[in-house]
Order: sequence, then structure tokens, then C-alpha cells
Amino acid sequence: MPKKVWLLVIGMFVNVVGNSFLWPLNTIYMHDYLGKSLAVAGLVLMANAGAGVIGNLLGGYLFDKIGGFKSIMAGILLSIFALAYLVYNHDWYPYIIFHTLLGFSGGIIFPSMFAMVGTVWPEGGRKAFNSIYLAQNVGVAIGPALAGLVASLHIDYIFAANLVFYVLFLFIAYFGYKNLEIAPDRHTDVIREAGPIKHKAPFFALLILVTGYLITWLVYSQWSTTISTYALSIGISLREYSFIWTINGLLIVVGQPIIRPLIKRLENQLKMQMLIGTVIFIISFIILSFAGSFKVFIVSMVILTFGEMIVWPTIPTLASQLAPKGRDGFYQGIVNSAGTLGRMIGPFAGGVLVTIYDTQIMLLMLTSLMAITLITTMLYDKPLKKTVFKVNN
Repeated sequence: MPKKVWLLVIGMFVNVVGNSFLWPLNTIYMHDYLGKSLAVAGLVLMANAGAGVIGNLLGGYLFDKIGGFKSIMAGILLSIFALAYLVYNHDWYPYIIFHTLLGFSGGIIFPSMFAMVGTVWPEGGRKAFNSIYLAQNVGVAIGPALAGLVASLHIDYIFAANLVFYVLFLFIAYFGYKNLEIAPDRHTDVIREAGPIKHKAPFFALLILVTGYLITWLVYSQWSTTISTYALSIGISLREYSFIWTINGLLIVVGQPIIRPLIKRLENQLKMQMLIGTVIFIISFIILSFAGSFKVFIVSMVILTFGEMIVWPTIPTLASQLAPKGRDGFYQGIVNSAGTLGRMIGPFAGGVLVTIYDTQIMLLMLTSLMAITLITTMLYDKPLKKTVFKVNN
């Protein structure tokens, strides 16, 4: 990878490690230390995710208007402000306000990072977005472990630890991103080109594509919500369940050579990559719906991980290919907001279905929704057929 991409990879890693000091412990902190019910905690998390959706859209818009460096810096500075206040005061009402603000500010950063890697290394294609995806997952694998160590000293220290990582990210962004070159054909300054979207067909294609992406995230989010509760109810320990996620994080890194021949063979067939990955998702959840032991949970997670390694980097790659000149940020913002919306709706939908039916029926019902993802993947490029616009299929 070029040096400029490594700067983005390192920045994303630091950002995600910092965020990982809060998200695994949010519910525990609100319930055990602030004395709030799980239902109330869930509403706060939903507010955080909702603010993230707005932040994703704004972050993409700002990327196109003022460039990646300024939009990323804006998100970082807002996050530092929120965390600095939480270090000082993390009682209930400040927690609600500034945790929601963190969802918004973090939402600004992510589409800008994805759009920037696509514009500074356009010839990298899927590899560019896969590098950011790997940085995220290595951060997720390491961050919660560090968060556990910090929380074992004192739970309040997690806010200061998160703040330290954001300050480090600030230095990386300020000194590393300020002079990043943008490919001339992907220039992001559209102030002089302001107006309606010139190419409606790519935009409609993107909306069809992210509809399936939203559904996939809605189903995937059950692993951290309803499935965790079900696993504990059938005798799987919290330590064993945590180990399942360790397998996920490690496999995403060490499994790259395994999927590389497939990705190389289908390098210019991103639609086929999406279809294969989605089918793997479906298989993993069908197996999970009949899981009654720890071993079956592991098998399901291993299969799921190979599916996500294929699917997750492909979506931003397609969005980058679809984006007209100067709309990279906007398109990546749509992608990130769709994923965030799926993660916001998923726990509620899963909880309602579990209450009405049971976990097995819930999983089968939600898994069947991924048939829609297969359809949207097959049809997303139909609006492009009437134009000369092409993407890799």
C-alpha cells in the first residue's frame, strides 16, 4: 500500500481502539453504575445510533464541500469536546447528551475516512477499502481488551482513555492528512459545481444497493444483542461467548490469504462477490438458528466471518465506483448511514420477535429477509443500463 494509505489505516485503527473503550461497556455503565433499566439504556444507545446516521450524511456532505482533512478534523474536535466534558462529569444527563454527540461526531469521521482512501488510492479498488476494514477489525479486537483492563482499575477511567486516543488521532490527522493528494479525476471540491446530482442513475443504483446492506446489518446486529442473551440462557458462559468474538477478530486478519484467490478471480465481478458473501451469511444464520451448543456457535461465527470478509469491503468499493466526480463523500455517507440504521433497528426488531415467538423463529424470519439483499444485489445496476455508466460486475 502507498504511504498515504497507511496513514489512513493507522488513523482508523487508533480511532476504533479509542471508541472501543466505550461501546462494550455502555450498557453495563448505565445499568450498574448509573442505575438505569436496560430499556432506558437501549433508548440512549438508539439515540447514539440515530445521531450517527445524521453524522454519516453530514460527514459525506462535508467531505465533498470542504475536503476530507477538514471534515475529519471537525469530527475529531467535536469528539474531544464531548469526551473532555464526560471526563469532568459523567452523571446521567451529561452522559445522555454527550454520548449522543459522540455518535454524531463519530458519524462525521467514518464516511470521510472511506471516501478519502478511495480518492487518494483510486487504483487500489477493493484493496483500498479492505485495508480500512482490516484496521477497524484489528481495533475492535484489541480495543475491548484494553477497555477491560482500564475498567478493572476504575470504570470512570474509560472516558479519559478514550480521550487520549482521540488526541492521538488528532495529531495523526493534522500532520498526516493535511497534504494528502486527491486523484485529479476524483477531486472533492464541488463548491464551484454545487447543484443537483447530475447523474441520477448511479444515485438510484446506490439506494437499491444500500437497502440490502441495511437489511444485512439488521440481521448481523443480532449477534451482539438477542443472540448473546440466548447463548447465556442455554449455558454458554460469558467468557465462552467473548471468545467467539475473539475468533471473529482473529479470523478476519488471518483469513485474508484464504479468501484472496476467490477475490482475485472475481476482482472485476463485485456483484458476484456480493452474492457469494450474502449466501454465506444466510448459511451461517440458518446454522445458528439450530444451535444448541458452544461448538455450533463457533461454526456459525466462522462461516459468518468469511461472509463479512467478502461483503463489507465490497459495498464502499461499489459506492466509490458509482459516485460521480465530487460526490465520493456523499455516497460513502449514504453507505455508512444505512449500516448504522440497520444496527439501530436490528436490536429492537429482534427483541420484539423474540418476545412474540422465540429465538429460533426470530433468526429464521430475519434470515429470510436477506433474500431481499440477494434481489437488490442482482438488480442494483438496472438503472445504469440506460446510461453509459459502468461498474465492475
